[in-house]
Amino acid sequence: MKLLFTVVLSALFLIPVSSHAQIGIYVNPVATRVSNSQADTGPAAFLGAGTTSRTFWGADIGGYYDFFHGKSVDAGVDFRDTISGANNARMNTFLIGARVVAKNLSPSWRPYVQLSGGVGSSRAPHTSLKASRATYAVFGGADYKLNRYIDIRVVEIGYGSLTTVSNASVGNTPESYPSSHLLHISGGLIFRIR
Repeated sequence: MKLLFTVVLSALFLIPVSSHAQIGIYVNPVATRVSNSQADTGPAAFLGAGTTSRTFWGADIGGYYDFFHGKSVDAGVDFRDTISGANNARMNTFLIGARVVAKNLSPSWRPYVQLSGGVGSSRAPHTSLKASRATYAVFGGADYKLNRYIDIRVVEIGYGSLTTVSNASVGNTPESYPSSHLLHISGGLIFRIR
């Protein structure tokens, strides 16, 4: 997954960029609240035995490429790898998404929304049990332009879903286990390249 992220990010730099295209790169801290409607109790319980929610801490590493510039909006793609952990459990999601940025509200503020899909992997605490599944997320946020090359991502909030490793996913129980709901909160710096 890290190799895929590196290849995609490298491809962004090799794509010919017009004078109006905008590329941004970021590494930002992220908090992700992972919650389930049902507690898992076995050795492969991702959140811990009997736990229905936990906050994971980590980093968003990614970039965006805004290639369409309209009168009131810009549009492009966002690539990100989110690496986080809590209670000795690990979660890694790689997402590719379409983003739309409103640009006429203020010269310095750039609010945006994006819809992303990709692959997420999870590892249960104190075991080597892992699972990789499809995932999605919807994000909204606002960037503030400091200067020509640096923006501050004031806030980004996202909601998504991922089927994490569980006793049911590794065959320890015959019952099914619901997908985890993911609530992301992030902010930080963006380095823009024109």
